[in-house]
Amino acid sequence: MSIDLSPAPGAAPLRRMIASQAIIETRLLVRNAEQLVLALVIPLLILVVGSDSSGIVDLGPGRPIDTLAPGVLALAVMSTAFTSLAIATGFERRYGVLKRLGASPLPRLGLLAGKGGAVAVVQCVQLIVLGVAALLLGWHPGGGPAAFGWLLVLTVLGTAAFGSLALLIAGTLPAEATLAVANLVYVVLLVGGAVLVPLSRYPEAAQPLVRLLPSGALGEGLRDAFTGEGPGVMTVLVLLVWACVAGAAASRTFRWE
Repeated sequence: MSIDLSPAPGAAPLRRMIASQAIIETRLLVRNAEQLVLALVIPLLILVVGSDSSGIVDLGPGRPIDTLAPGVLALAVMSTAFTSLAIATGFERRYGVLKRLGASPLPRLGLLAGKGGAVAVVQCVQLIVLGVAALLLGWHPGGGPAAFGWLLVLTVLGTAAFGSLALLIAGTLPAEATLAVANLVYVVLLVGGAVLVPLSRYPEAAQPLVRLLPSGALGEGLRDAFTGEGPGVMTVLVLLVWACVAGAAASRTFRWE
């Protein structure tokens, strides 16, 4: 009986390479203190402080926590899929990490899939932690099982839209500019993008514009889902258009070094 010890060079299966890259990307995201602040600390603080926000922000009729909780879930999706992804990718490009990975057997599609997997893992943790915290603070989600189905659908669409925007920024701007733009957009959308505050509380003249923002579509969609109404077709279309347009622009303009 003989054993074949001849070498068999070749790349690992694509699925295994993507899984390994996703694990590495997840570790990098988790180890970064700034990303953890964006992913969990800020949403948790907003949830705790805003759960009794009647004297701070006008969230409209009803219990503040029931309005705020879906918005905080939307904020969590935006913070990881947009801000964290943009900053991490921008500095990877600056330090030549993407260039070196481009010379490895891992294809570019595999690299993007690995980043997407890492974002999905972090978002799962975010949604579980923030959802449990909201329930402990008295959140009563409506809409039944369908609401959680919409949570999954809108999270995927929101991640695609914000992730495409993140790669568009990180692939065209220098790392320092990416850092500034990503944080600025995060703050602007947090304050005026209908993530936390319902669209109905904005001036009537601004509502049509805010409704077309990915933050407004995601925030309103989740609020509608957990009130039992369900998001409208417009919400889904807005997120799809942002994902397709930003994704196409990123694929054309992204520079790997």
